[in-house]
Amino acid sequence: MAKLYFSYSAMNAGKSTLLLQASYNYQERGMRTMLFTAAHYAENGIGKITSRLGVSAAAELYRENDRLFERIAVAHKVSAISCVFVDEAQFLTKDQVWQLARVADRLNIPVMCFGLRTDFQGKLFPGSSELLAIADSLREIRTICHCGAKATMVVRRDPEGHALTEGDQVAIEKSLYVSLCRKHWEEETGRVSPGDFKAL
Repeated sequence: MAKLYFSYSAMNAGKSTLLLQASYNYQERGMRTMLFTAAHYAENGIGKITSRLGVSAAAELYRENDRLFERIAVAHKVSAISCVFVDEAQFLTKDQVWQLARVADRLNIPVMCFGLRTDFQGKLFPGSSELLAIADSLREIRTICHCGAKATMVVRRDPEGHALTEGDQVAIEKSLYVSLCRKHWEEETGRVSPGDFKAL
């Protein structure tokens, strides 16, 4: 039985690199894969998944109202698909997550989703929330904070470098985001002051 997988992390943990490597492994063995990425990052309407290491691959774009099960089923009839990969899976709608679950359950095609768990306010993205609830397999991809601890949070900074605590959940410019451990995220977002616990 095929499964729905969700690999999640903070920013810059290598999610896209792992996705591209896994897809390459299938293709190297003569198997066909289907790659998706969110239309948020499309340049001139062209889908592409790119890792920070410089590796990239063409990808199908998905938007909020796309019916992913139908798109994958049609493509699978034309030529068998061995695995589906979804980058930026945090931008999936809850319904799209269920559509991908049906790809695994009804078409028997493994689906591997990669994305962020939480936004800059520490809240779950809708797609990530649903994946955490129903995926068959969950994997945390680790990256580190500037202090060396595991980074689990993301802070969004303005051009002057100040942490933002309000605004739209989605802002596309990746350079505005920094991965932090929970302790330093609390300090940067003003939830606590570094001196609050010195007397304890």
